[in-house]
Amino acid sequence: MVWAFPVNAQTYPDRPIRVIVPIAAGSVTDVIMRATANELTPRLGQSFVIENKGGASGIPGAQACAQATPDGYTLCLVYHNTLSINPLMFNKLPYDAEKDFTLITNLYLLVEALFVNSALNVGTAAELKAYAQAHPSALNYGTLGPGSNPEMFLKWMNQKWNVNIVGIPYRGGGPIAQALVAGELQIAKMGLGNFLGLLGTGKIKPLAVAAVRRSPLAPDVPTLAEAGIDFPPFGWWGLAAPKGVPQPIVDRLNAEFVKLYREPKFVDYLEKQAVLPAPGTPAEFAAFLKKDRQDAELLINIANQPREDYKAEQ
Repeated sequence: MVWAFPVNAQTYPDRPIRVIVPIAAGSVTDVIMRATANELTPRLGQSFVIENKGGASGIPGAQACAQATPDGYTLCLVYHNTLSINPLMFNKLPYDAEKDFTLITNLYLLVEALFVNSALNVGTAAELKAYAQAHPSALNYGTLGPGSNPEMFLKWMNQKWNVNIVGIPYRGGGPIAQALVAGELQIAKMGLGNFLGLLGTGKIKPLAVAAVRRSPLAPDVPTLAEAGIDFPPFGWWGLAAPKGVPQPIVDRLNAEFVKLYREPKFVDYLEKQAVLPAPGTPAEFAAFLKKDRQDAELLINIANQPREDYKAEQ
């Protein structure tokens, strides 16, 4: 099939733009995208319609994006699972990570954190390890489904610590954070931004941040490396569209998103959400992805994660 669209970026957009967010509403990524939409709506002269398609390691969201008309009116958030981990983890994916997307820009790097429910009464990663070893199969941990970064960290813990922590899948970091506070989960490792509003409740405790350095939002919390956990920091979110979007539209979108994500006021907002802005050109995004896929192979090897057939949720 050959798609034919007007390519005059000066007239784009002339109707609302759909943005597929492959994670649950209320998660930090969803919150940031809605703030982004609010900022860009007056600049582009059209609204953004956020469509949350969470769960299954981002696969349903990626599939919906890949199958959409490439006219610039469907955009999609992509992340480490969508384009790096899933292709290494699953056979029979309903999309091709290398062929089905037009890259627009990377957006930001995640600062993740390892949290526990305070009722566990553990204060360090070493104490969590000891507790897990003393209480086999008694701990629940939130994941985003098979192959997700949280799932691989779970496998790392179970393998390295010789424990049997139970993984429970959720559709996003927001639901995982709420489940941790409620005591449905005892452990979670997600974007720090999902937990910032809950730190003062006394119901959860951060044990480590998954970043190359400590976060100014939690300066007393050690990094994973400082806590004795040799699992590499790994997490990012970017913007893409279906393959075949006209280049002038890609250029317009890239310019608007990059400009916003470099503005001091918005950078300050992002940093307060525990993410590090990292916008750039589509070519820079492609180069970043090449390295990211190498890192993904390392993570999969660390977690000893077997490849499996993808089966859509019913």
